[in-house]
Order: sequence, then structure tokens, then C-alpha cells
Amino acid sequence: METSCRKKNWRIVQLANGFYQTEYQSPEDEDTWIDVTRRETIKGAETAIDGSVEHYAKKVDFLKGPKVVKTFK
Repeated sequence: METSCRKKNWRIVQLANGFYQTEYQSPEDEDTWIDVTRRETIKGAETAIDGSVEHYAKKVDFLKGPKVVKTFK
């Protein structure tokens, strides 16, 4: 599974302006963090991470090919 699809590869940091930034660990270099969003609260930042993890998981799932949602007989 892609690195950004696992919540354990994410973190929240507080910026000098008081906002919270979400970041995920680079798949190529585990010492590098890639910033994604900025939120006013930690709760908002964690909600953003949850949404991103879900989004990336769906993208990875679609790499397997189209998903059959209905068949007819």
C-alpha cells in the first residue's frame, strides 16, 4: 500500500502562526515530510488526515481496475 494510505506515516506539526499542518512521510526518503493541509485546530488537522488516507486508499483500489457495481442477467 502506498505510504500516504497509512495513517502511521502522517503527522501534525504546529506552525509559528498557530495553525496545524498535516504532513506525510516521503516514500523515497523517510527523513522528508511532505506538507498537505493547514488547519486551525488539531481536530481539524486529524480529520483532514483521515480524509486523505481514505482518498488515497480509494485511488490505490482503483489501480486494480474498474469496480463492478451491477450486473444484469
